[in-house]
Formats: sequence, C-alpha cells, structure tokens
Amino acid sequence: MVEARIDGKPAGIDAAVKRAAEILGAARFPVIAGLGTDVAGARASIALAERLRGAYDHLGSKRIFADLDVLRQAGQFLTTPNEARLHADVLLFVGRDLTRVWPKLLERLAPAEKPELALEPTARKIIWIDAGAVPAELNGLPLVTLDAPDLRSALALVRARVAGKPVAASGEETKKFDEIAKILNEAKFGAAIWGGETIDQLAIEMLYGLLADLNKTTRFSGFPVGAGDNSAGVVLTSGWMTGFPIRTGFGRGYPEHDPWRFDAIRLIESGETDAALWVSSYSQSTPQWEKDIPLVALVAPKTKFGREPQVVIEVGCPGVDHDGAEFARDTGSIIARAASNSSGAPLASAIIARIAEQIDGAV
Repeated sequence: MVEARIDGKPAGIDAAVKRAAEILGAARFPVIAGLGTDVAGARASIALAERLRGAYDHLGSKRIFADLDVLRQAGQFLTTPNEARLHADVLLFVGRDLTRVWPKLLERLAPAEKPELALEPTARKIIWIDAGAVPAELNGLPLVTLDAPDLRSALALVRARVAGKPVAASGEETKKFDEIAKILNEAKFGAAIWGGETIDQLAIEMLYGLLADLNKTTRFSGFPVGAGDNSAGVVLTSGWMTGFPIRTGFGRGYPEHDPWRFDAIRLIESGETDAALWVSSYSQSTPQWEKDIPLVALVAPKTKFGREPQVVIEVGCPGVDHDGAEFARDTGSIIARAASNSSGAPLASAIIARIAEQIDGAV
C-alpha cells in the first residue's frame, strides 16, 4: 500500500498532492532538490521548476561539480568503460572508494571473454593510487599501488616523473614514482578511472594535466565513476531542456545557471527560498539543510526524517518498482531499464505532473 502523510498523519494520495500543490504554488521562490529520479522524473521536476520560477539542484552536486568544473575549464580525454575493458593495457585507478561508489567496477572492466576481443590478464597492468585495501579481484594481476595521504601531491609527483622532472622525495619513493611513470609512458592505450570522496577538484585538475601530458606521446583517456542517484542522467536531462546542468534557476523567467547561487542548501539556509520539493526515489536520502521551511518529499518507502515534512508521498524506484530510463555507467549513456520487481508504486514523474496540474488549475 502506498503511504502518504500530511503533517505526519496518514492521508490519501489525492489529498497529499493537493496539499503539495498549495505549498509549492504559494511559494515566492521554491527549490526542487534531491532529484534522485530517472529521466522522466527529472523532466517533470525541471518543468515544474520553470512553472514555479524556482530552482533545482541534485543531492550529488558536490561530486558532480568536482568533475564538471574542471572539465569546463580544462577539457578532458574521455572514454567509456567498454572501451577501457576491450582495449586498455594500463588501468590507472585513483581513489580508495571507487568500488563503494560503483560496486561492479572491476567486474565491468575485466577483459572481454570473446577470444577475438580478449586481452590477456597478464598483458594488462594496473596502477592504483590511494587504493586503501586492495580488492580481492585484483589478486594475482600485475598491480602497483601507491599510498597517498595527500592525493594532490602524489599525482603531482607522478606527473613530474612522467615528464622526466626531478622530485623532492626519498630514494625509495622516487623509485616507486619512476616505476609508475614507466608503466604510464609505455602504455599503448591507457584508461584512468577516478571518483569517490577522497579525490577533490584540485586532485582531479592535476589528473587531467597528467592525461594531457601522456597524450603527447601515447593514448590515455579516462572516466569518472560519478555520483549515484542517476546524477549523470539528471545532468544530461537538464542540458537537453535548458542548455545548462543542475543548479539552474528560472527566477527571471528564463534558465540561468550558477553553481553558487542555486546551491539548494545555500538557498535554504540563507532564506532565499521559502519552500522545497525533495525527490529521492533511489535511496532513503533526506535533506541536509538545517533551516525549517515548508517541505514536500517524494521518497523511497520507510525513509526516516529528522523533522517531518509537511507532505510525504512514497514513490517507486526506477528499474525496480517500475520501468525507467537512466544513465548507465557500463555504457556511458542513457538506457531503458525494465522493472525487476514491478510493485505498482507511483512514479515520481507522475506525482510531480499531478502537482503541476493542481497548481495550474488553481491559477
């Protein structure tokens, strides 16, 4: 049974939708946050933000902009997981929680099984900078690890040795950097994979510089594992609809993008927005702001809030409870996913569309 609540009390879906429309429709500058939803949910959310002259942001924005800001300034050599799996003779992993962010990462990058495509495991060399505990799947494969208490400095030192420049390091440390530099320089086709919370924007910028240096003499590309909750799918959908990524607002009647101005948490804590719609259909994530404002929440079942929203409507998970289109890391593209356990739970996109209809009907 679908659960909906108004002010903490059980309510019907129709009543909850009506109350949500009243809250959002009365706001002067609402924000749609979370945005953990499929392409259809993102489209409906962005359309509602435009209708309300509000703004929208994703719960994974910090991770998204760590990559996107550097990409916009410096460019990037990009590949896909499938290309890396088929052709890369060197894999450069950067970050200790890659397999937490993408549990199937190593499985997806394993050499192809077809004989005509297969790369001999011993022909592939793997470097892992800031690996932490090495995953069991890599046991027995040619592997070089580098502890990196300061990931930015470690990447800078690797970059220096790739270019043949001296570094301020001990003899043993220099030997390790030289070993890594030799593998990178001798790659026929290398792929760097990075992500997680241990790699920040400055480290990513240094990694981009390393890839640019390597491409002067060999071929080296890469890809970030990104954030969860269909963050890449929402960014792409935002681009199709407005020409901009997330953190875009419609306060002047047309889309404006500003990563600082339209940060949902900043908007709410500063008092610049007076109501919020939170969407999280993939996980039981909840808002991270402290300020108490009118809140409508479309969330996964059994989501627990520190402070009860004015309206809660439980929605289904794309690809599980209902069919959906979302970004797939495996292919680096939007794909259609059939429901693995169709439940009849409402789609976030459908609820948002109903809220928009109620707002339009009240005008």
